[in-house]
Amino acid sequence: MTLETISTVRSHGGTQGVYKHASTTTGTDMTFAVFVPDHEPGAKLPVLWYLSGLTCTHANVMEKGEYRAACAEHGVIFIAPDTSPRGEGVPDDPDAAYDFGLGAGFYVDATEEPWAANYRMRSYVEDELPSLILREFGAADMTRQGITGHSMGGHGALTVALRTPDRFRSVSAFSPIVAPLQCPWGEKALGHYLGDDRAAWSAYDACALIAGGARLPDLLVDQGEADNFLSDQLKTHLLADACELAGQKATIRMQPGYDHSYYFISTFMADHVAWHAERLKA
Repeated sequence: MTLETISTVRSHGGTQGVYKHASTTTGTDMTFAVFVPDHEPGAKLPVLWYLSGLTCTHANVMEKGEYRAACAEHGVIFIAPDTSPRGEGVPDDPDAAYDFGLGAGFYVDATEEPWAANYRMRSYVEDELPSLILREFGAADMTRQGITGHSMGGHGALTVALRTPDRFRSVSAFSPIVAPLQCPWGEKALGHYLGDDRAAWSAYDACALIAGGARLPDLLVDQGEADNFLSDQLKTHLLADACELAGQKATIRMQPGYDHSYYFISTFMADHVAWHAERLKA
């Protein structure tokens, strides 16, 4: 597996890189972004993963997320994968809808055709990419990992962490899809990728995982009250209810006036980086 450097730039006392490799998991080339703060030779830095939302690539948070100053201040490596496989021959929504297919991998391992061969973002994020980071980025301390994400990526962050609790010390999300079994985005994506057996969907539903006994050490969520997807798609109250019923520690902050955009995410990004950094101390 050869890692190709697409670009590197200096920013906030660190290096922002974009990289590409041939993924054996998705059967495609995959591109991802990594910010590494300056550090002493041989030093190990904690890692914060960021999973992006519908229609996004690695570039959206890299260009609009405003995380680098905070990551440099706290000495945290920031990794942003893509949201789906891409390339010639990768199937897409036949209606070219934004909420399924390219840019909408939902962080699942698809079992249905024609999606199963390429749409394996769960295994990519949980297994292949971490192994690549461990091998190629010597400063990354994989014993100190946190994860966050936005919208579909918030769903990804929550479910990846709930399924692999020993991997992450810290978990947060911006405007996450908390109950895909109970919203149109989730029903469409999980139905197409996984088929009609809704029991198989539960591994990709944060509320269902918490109800089933999965636990996190802590959880931080920021949600804009002016988010036009809040009532129909995100349903933050269901996560609050699930956490309260299960005794899951969680801080869920409803932010007046904020919408679903990167204007919202960038406003609270430094708070999240600092929150993770506190929990990722050596």
